[in-house]
Amino acid sequence: MAIDKTDKRSAELSSAEVQRGNSAWWTQNPMAYDWGGKIELPRFSAEWYDAIDAQFLYGSRLFATSKQPFDRIIPVAELRGARVLEIGCGMGLHTQTMATAGAEVTAVDLTSTAVEATSRRLALKGLRAQVLQCDAENLPFESAAFDFVWSWGVIHHSSRTARIVREIARVLKPTGACRIMVYNREGMPARICFLRDHILKGGFVRHSFEETLYRSCDGFSARFYVREQFEDVFRAFFNEVSSEVCGQESDAIPLPSPLRRWALSVVSERYLQKAQAKRGAFIFLTASGPH
Repeated sequence: MAIDKTDKRSAELSSAEVQRGNSAWWTQNPMAYDWGGKIELPRFSAEWYDAIDAQFLYGSRLFATSKQPFDRIIPVAELRGARVLEIGCGMGLHTQTMATAGAEVTAVDLTSTAVEATSRRLALKGLRAQVLQCDAENLPFESAAFDFVWSWGVIHHSSRTARIVREIARVLKPTGACRIMVYNREGMPARICFLRDHILKGGFVRHSFEETLYRSCDGFSARFYVREQFEDVFRAFFNEVSSEVCGQESDAIPLPSPLRRWALSVVSERYLQKAQAKRGAFIFLTASGPH
């Protein structure tokens, strides 16, 4: 049974209760990038995957793709023959991308919905990967098993994010690396939430800003990180750590959709690139050399 995040603060729940809430939420609300609910196609059909992929690719266009999908953020040219772990496979597009690049991919997710979606995608595309349902706080793999770990917008939803980071370091080979995305506490969505929900709507009267943030975002629970803070979590387990900010056009132009569409017709691509790298919703971290 799902826990209603509007009634209880995640800080008042045990880690196990938060993870049950996370599992229930994402089982019922899978991230299909259909924000407006406008994709009216049979779920898990080839056409449905193509439609949600188009949404995902467009949303990440300012930071993710140069010549082929996600080649700016996933080291696709280096993955042939590599053992890769994806934490939080969702609807499976990144799993597909890395399997197509020749990686030996193992994809895990907390929910059966994501496991089904990713497995069906791979079958439609004629690709192979191991897809498992498990909690990344306790990965069922031997130490030093993988060359590369990938996770996009997942581990900040966990009840114990640092435990996942420790697990990532454990399952990586000494020469391995990971790339991870989490929410940016200094990004445009957090700023809007502070002004709209915490100040103008009086959220500050009832709860802390951290609680206002997680109540406003997707998922049952979520943490928003400052870059230095998130880097420090990884420095406890890795020798080399760096991060950058990235985001969508809504971060670069924080206006209602009709006004943003007009603004996109008059602003330059250079401006969009600079703005998303300054106030984007995401922190994208790279770490290597687990200790």
